[in-house]
Amino acid sequence: MTTLELKLTLPVQLAKQAKAAGLLKSEAIASMLRERLRKQAGEELRVMLDKLDSAKSPPMSEEEIQAEVNAVRKARRVRPTCE
Repeated sequence: MTTLELKLTLPVQLAKQAKAAGLLKSEAIASMLRERLRKQAGEELRVMLDKLDSAKSPPMSEEEIQAEVNAVRKARRVRPTCE
């Protein structure tokens, strides 16, 4: 777990409603962030698929696909984490 301190500037009414709904708690914010990251990944995948479709590239072999997967995994392992 990482502890972060966030400072938000919200309209008064929105802040009251969010607090009353329990949306300013760590668990609720974590859930909203996870959902947004999931949606963002899906959007990025759709953009990538559209680019692939418009490129009219020949299909990749299993070896080429595995090489791409390995490269992404390697990049994720060396990416610095949030401090």
